[in-house]
Amino acid sequence: MNYSGSDSETDDNEHPLLPGNKPFLKVEKAPLCCSSRCSLAILSSYAFFVAYALRVNLSVAMVDMLDNNTVSNSSSQVCQGHAGSSPPPHNKTANVYNWDSDTQGWILSSFFYGYIFTQIPGGYLARKYGAKWFLGIGILGTAIFTLLTPLAADLGAGYLIAVRVLEGIGEGVTFPAMHAMWSSWAPPLERSRLLTISYTGAQLGTVVSLPLSGLICFYMDWTYVFYIFGAVGVLWFILWTLLVSNTPETHRRISEKEKAYIMLSLRNELSPSTKHIPWRSLLTSVPLWAIVVAHFSYNWTFYTLLTLLPTYMKNVLGFNIQENGFLSALPYLGCWILALLGGQLADYLRETWMVSTVRVRKCFSLIGMIGPAVFLVCAGYTGCNYILAVTFLTISSALGGISASGFSINHLDIAPSYAGILLGITNTFATIPGMVGPVIGRALTHSNTIPEWQTVFYIAAAINVFGAVFFTCFGKGVVQGWAVPDFHSHGS
Repeated sequence: MNYSGSDSETDDNEHPLLPGNKPFLKVEKAPLCCSSRCSLAILSSYAFFVAYALRVNLSVAMVDMLDNNTVSNSSSQVCQGHAGSSPPPHNKTANVYNWDSDTQGWILSSFFYGYIFTQIPGGYLARKYGAKWFLGIGILGTAIFTLLTPLAADLGAGYLIAVRVLEGIGEGVTFPAMHAMWSSWAPPLERSRLLTISYTGAQLGTVVSLPLSGLICFYMDWTYVFYIFGAVGVLWFILWTLLVSNTPETHRRISEKEKAYIMLSLRNELSPSTKHIPWRSLLTSVPLWAIVVAHFSYNWTFYTLLTLLPTYMKNVLGFNIQENGFLSALPYLGCWILALLGGQLADYLRETWMVSTVRVRKCFSLIGMIGPAVFLVCAGYTGCNYILAVTFLTISSALGGISASGFSINHLDIAPSYAGILLGITNTFATIPGMVGPVIGRALTHSNTIPEWQTVFYIAAAINVFGAVFFTCFGKGVVQGWAVPDFHSHGS
């Protein structure tokens, strides 16, 4: 049967998982509990836990790395209710630095200047040679440079920026490589739940890293933030090396039933060739650019909060370092919970209620992007009402977790054979907010006044809404014609 390559709503409703009018292949389902694909989801979740813990710990440590005299001279706290906190239980010996607001912005954004360069190469090479080692070595490299962070900071801001750039280069391969691996491991009807388990490790890493970094700074000093999390990253690499395989075919402990289930469920979606990449069709695909715009827009809000929320908590709301970490983590705890629940709901709607893939992806993206925009703007008008401010920021980030089952995994819907490369492309554009967002945010908040922060929140919210609308207009949910180049010669 010929592959029509149709993108129509009718095809997507009729056969939401297979290209064109290809008949749905009935295969015996292997249980997910205690399976090899479930183990991969858990270990990859640990991978993203480490990746984000190494990425965000600087946001909290930065608060303790700065000379208090410099901070007080350059800004004043708007809300004084939490400013008079008790001092740490003992004297700290770590150095502090006289970095101005602009320098802080460059340091916080420097990670993304390295991160952007390995997105597309990471997806391409992982597809060609296997994702296991690219992801593993990438995170290991980031862990090693994290261990060197205190030394780099002592040498100067320029050295710290260089180390953060190198960390970004290492982590740049993680999402594209993992998407490439899931293209061989995730059966279509389990994509939402498996990928949300995997990728919500990022939110969990943020949830644990932010408060734990605050506690480490409070009871020890900021240098131990980097030593402890760096060691956790090295431990993950050892487990990853011993327990993970690139594909079900090469896994030593997978059952034959599970292997058959995975391979048969994917046989109509994956291109038999790993050599041909239809770059022209890929780069001119409107559904791909819909994901690009949505990913860029969502990340603007995400990275704005990720890098600047601890600063907002201290300089505007007046929380101390210990309180700061816990309160900065609350939004990501909500994001983690809703992302996991959203993944279960998305696959339930597709499998049980036969809701088309495109409708599920668009609805989850709208809720997960417009909702955060509304509550982010509201947070800017809470003044010094600490409870309301933290509540709105938490709801904003929590709702963002729903988009994990929306545009975030749509790459696997439209082109599973090239999912790693597609994610590399979209994540390249989505890294730009991490590069410029903190710089713009700090440039707009020199005085740390509430109106200045309202402007930052308005910009992020407007970008988020635009991305949601664009994806709703142009997103698709079926495998695209260019994504199965060998279908005519290999299909039946």
